[in-house]
Amino acid sequence: QVQLVESGGGLVQAGGSLRLSCAASGRTFSSYAMGWFRQAPGKEREFVASITSNGANTNYADSVKGRFTISRDNVKKTVYLQMNSLKPEDTAVYYCAAKTRGYGGSYLYSGPANYDVWGQGTQVTASS
Repeated sequence: QVQLVESGGGLVQAGGSLRLSCAASGRTFSSYAMGWFRQAPGKEREFVASITSNGANTNYADSVKGRFTISRDNVKKTVYLQMNSLKPEDTAVYYCAAKTRGYGGSYLYSGPANYDVWGQGTQVTASS
């Protein structure tokens, strides 16, 4: 059973930076497409970024493009989300997710239904 554990959240002033990490258990992490999502109070969970299994391809929500960067280290079984120029509207609980079923690791997925394993989430707060 794959498990995901996020870390790196916290409180930062608007314009600041944070780097989130998501450590995975399991032997076949390098075959999983991975994604980051976020959920603000009273709002639905929304897509932030995704990355293919080999890290060669990424995509981003328009709201974070140019400010956030997703990356992964398959040796460390960890996916990262570097967040720069944070805005108050980035405040949310951030979740990482893994697509462990099937053979779609080479594709990018923005829909939460594509992912079958989720972390517990980490709070990010950007104050104005």
